[in-house]
Amino acid sequence: MNVSSPIGTKFPLHFEKHILEQGDQISKKLHLLSVQRFPPHAKKALRAFSLAEVATYLGVSQSHLKKLHLEGKGPVPETSSSGRRSYTAEQMLELRQYLDQHGRSDARMYVPHRRLDEKLQILAVVNFKGGSGKTTTAAHLAQYLALTGHRVLAVDLDPQASLSSLHGFQPELDQIPSIYDAIRYDAEKMPLSEIIRETNFPGLHIVPANLELQEFEYDTPLAMSDRSSNEGKAFFTRISTALAEVDDRYDVVVIDCPPQLGYLTITALTAATSVLITIHPQMLDVMSMGQFLLMLGGILEPIRGAGAAVNLQWYRYLVTRYEPTDGPQAQMVAFLQTLFGEFILKNQMLKSTAISDAGITKQTLYEVEKSAMTRSTYERAIDALDAVNGEIAGLVHAAWGR
Repeated sequence: MNVSSPIGTKFPLHFEKHILEQGDQISKKLHLLSVQRFPPHAKKALRAFSLAEVATYLGVSQSHLKKLHLEGKGPVPETSSSGRRSYTAEQMLELRQYLDQHGRSDARMYVPHRRLDEKLQILAVVNFKGGSGKTTTAAHLAQYLALTGHRVLAVDLDPQASLSSLHGFQPELDQIPSIYDAIRYDAEKMPLSEIIRETNFPGLHIVPANLELQEFEYDTPLAMSDRSSNEGKAFFTRISTALAEVDDRYDVVVIDCPPQLGYLTITALTAATSVLITIHPQMLDVMSMGQFLLMLGGILEPIRGAGAAVNLQWYRYLVTRYEPTDGPQAQMVAFLQTLFGEFILKNQMLKSTAISDAGITKQTLYEVEKSAMTRSTYERAIDALDAVNGEIAGLVHAAWGR
């Protein structure tokens, strides 16, 4: 017996087997490509950073860094035959420590770790519709915060695990635990500290995701109906409870939420101290976001009534994949700015072939070599990216009262 598709194609009755086979084929083929680029047990490397980049991320002048090198102070940079200096990301951290210890006492802010009276900042990146640049935003933000000296934990809460893949993990093949293992309801629940993995960015760790994470959406209603336990009734505390275990190890947590308003997203929002909502400035996307906000508000009210502490210090909208020369998009951005005022970030993330080109090799713009693409394209994209992430970092610091 066959089942006809709307366009006349014949499918076997148990076509789900073919879907599983095709999904398995894709995973294996991608794994093969990944192995060719990154052999088994090899760690994803990170390029060196130019003197100009290091000066920008440290907040000092290039001449000051040159002077330190000439005086034999701090880590020794790699120097090319033409005299160009470059530092590894590890050396950037060494430079921070050196500057913090030897700089003027009234200007020691090169190591921006939170102080004892400052709360862990948990930033949830959300959008109801896929394709808004949510994962790209979360990945670049987490890496930027690490490059600027913060201790960062990235949490991949999307079962598609794109954030994990960008950082060199292919969960369905790597056979490593995921965030699901820290928030599940059964006896196999694990401490978050056993799930956290290091990345190729010093100061940035990640909690990977996998397809099993989708089970949380089915487990939660069952746990809520279990009269012998209260765990399901307080499902919205699962992530905040897991993060409490590693609270003292990080300054900022960046959560990449799934593109749906389910139990996972609600759990992230109740754990968050701030929320970043990505918007692609086109009519259908903005309409979809409007529906998302209505549903979100409608859900959070009863959740708060059930005991959830939804205490955001700030939330902002970020325009992503923006093309300033596109008239309708420019009009939509102007409309959003008028509508949301201070709640929309002043800077927009531009649509750029530099980001998509880097993504082909599972890299972000902070990882890819500048020489691998057109210089003007790269610089335009990285300038927009740094402006957006710098503005968000400013909000994080303002939440600490700095």
